[in-house]
Amino acid sequence: MRLLIVAKLEGHISEAAQLAMQRGAKVSQTDTVDQALAALRGKQSADLVMVDVGLEIARLIKSLEQERISTTVVACGVGTDAQAAVKAIQSGAKEYVPLPPNADLIAAILEAVVAESHEIVTRDPSMAAVLKLADQVSPSDASVLITGESGTGKELMARYVHRKSKRKDKPFVSLNCAAIPDNLLESELFGHEKGAFTGAVARRIGKFEEADGGTLFLDEISEMDLRLQAKLLRAIQEREIDRLGGNKPISVDIRIVATSNRDMEQQINEGTFREDLYFRLNVMNLQLPSLRERPEDILLLANHFIGKYSEANGMPRKSLNEAGKAQLQGHHWRGNVRELENTMHRAVLLATGDEIGPEAIMLSGSITPQATETTAPVAHAVASVTTKEAQQTEPAAAASSASETSEASEPAASGAAPLVGRTVAEVERDLILETLNHTLGNRTHAANILGISIRTLRNKLKQYADDGAAVPAPGDADTAMS
Repeated sequence: MRLLIVAKLEGHISEAAQLAMQRGAKVSQTDTVDQALAALRGKQSADLVMVDVGLEIARLIKSLEQERISTTVVACGVGTDAQAAVKAIQSGAKEYVPLPPNADLIAAILEAVVAESHEIVTRDPSMAAVLKLADQVSPSDASVLITGESGTGKELMARYVHRKSKRKDKPFVSLNCAAIPDNLLESELFGHEKGAFTGAVARRIGKFEEADGGTLFLDEISEMDLRLQAKLLRAIQEREIDRLGGNKPISVDIRIVATSNRDMEQQINEGTFREDLYFRLNVMNLQLPSLRERPEDILLLANHFIGKYSEANGMPRKSLNEAGKAQLQGHHWRGNVRELENTMHRAVLLATGDEIGPEAIMLSGSITPQATETTAPVAHAVASVTTKEAQQTEPAAAASSASETSEASEPAASGAAPLVGRTVAEVERDLILETLNHTLGNRTHAANILGISIRTLRNKLKQYADDGAAVPAPGDADTAMS
């Protein structure tokens, strides 16, 4: 956890810095907004920026957005100055930290920024075998390719490899290749000089330089454009990069850990991924099992998420009853651990009694009793698509999925009639938008559920917006990656 404090390091601000360091944060400091921007453009990246409320918070946040520097900004100031707090939030700060600082509040903010524990929760033998292999390869400098279905925890495994490596005290820098447009991804990777292109208002250090000495994590690398793949291959082979607009190479010392949820050999056969880059990345392969392949972890993870979201929402912890356990163990979990996490988060919020049972567990692919006539056909279509894709990819899981979908869809049989007479494009639009609503606007999760690439989803949403349709705003995770 890297904290940048933008304020004079004195008085209450100094107390806040001490509390953050006691909680494990690595703290750096600048006096002004301009100094902070210069630091963030360089190697001094930060997960959280805490700014004195008396400084130009609005200008800082606007500059970060324009230069696509992703970090969380909170303001801090004297607790009694309510007007300053409101102004800071209106300027774009995520939180306001009153001074003098409270230790519990500082801890809560740091925990919220980290967002989730990087602990891998498991007891299933199939996952234990992967962790054993990870323990063997982590101390080396070999590139690692982590593969598996969406939602299986590939980023958690990447962080695990870094923590077990000899680079553990150096930066772990991540980049989601699917979340950044192709025309900006090159700058994100290699950086740029001032004036290299329109909007390049100052020199910007790329992820390669930021990760120097540590680990560079390239998430969903199979989404990268072929032209950029060639430049990435050269950087890995030569251990040097060229900033956009630069005139001399820059040496870097990094370890690459990459992930993909696609069949890489099929991507190579289709000509969408370079074979030489694949072999360069796939020195060691960690194949993560799906949640269906680690049944002993379903209830273990469910209880873990119940505890996590009970605490996050200030609610008493409840236990799963036997009917709830049976429902979770019988589900196909196409979205894997991510789907289970979302399911248990909803269950914590919906449970009204002392226990969590089937009435609070809303599973994807099923239709809730509260579904309206408008949403029922779309929910039925989601269930049908789920079954069709499962039949194509997981024959064993497909039989279970088809059975569950059949049972879930019977009450809505009459609701499917409105689909008749509509075009495929209209049904597809409703399916995509309803799925996006289901994921609270999160594009990445929606694309995973729909079985399409993030790029395809974005193109569809742009088309719908141009046609006047109401497209949900991006979720928090998408905003953080954009």
